[in-house]
Amino acid sequence: MRLVLIVLLVSLLSACADTHQLLRSGREIPKLEKSKTVYVSVPKDGHYGQTVYSGSGPNITQIVLMAFSQYAKIVESGHEYQTFEEALDTARKHSATYLVVPTILEWEDRATEWSGIPDKASIRISITDTVSSETIDSVIIKGKSGLATFGGDHPQDLLLKPVGEYVKSLFE
Repeated sequence: MRLVLIVLLVSLLSACADTHQLLRSGREIPKLEKSKTVYVSVPKDGHYGQTVYSGSGPNITQIVLMAFSQYAKIVESGHEYQTFEEALDTARKHSATYLVVPTILEWEDRATEWSGIPDKASIRISITDTVSSETIDSVIIKGKSGLATFGGDHPQDLLLKPVGEYVKSLFE
């Protein structure tokens, strides 16, 4: 009986846990300079099917901006969606060394508590040298909620920790 209770407790706790995944292109982790300026662009809002999650693009920008702000001397961001070329031009006008372009790949905000379907989010973060226009690094970060979320969770909540860990790896 005790064993069954322990197994049930472990199963319940693991259902509560969010999972994260960081997919790298196999290249070495670059080291960015803390003294350089970073410009973060705003991605298009995420969507699932016909549902557009208004404000998800600016939410991702804020998550990325906060992560880079812990390490870089100056971090600025756009205020609305820009194409890559527009963002690169703006970054250069701001004398930024690094252009960070987050792109929402997957965004599912579900009522997990009653549907049993987890929230999901995945983004690509590409970092470009603004002088050479060369890509310095590109990763995909995925997050998936546990099944026992007890309400109030959103896809952006799944990305705070892994984005922070990724950015930390770039500076330390």
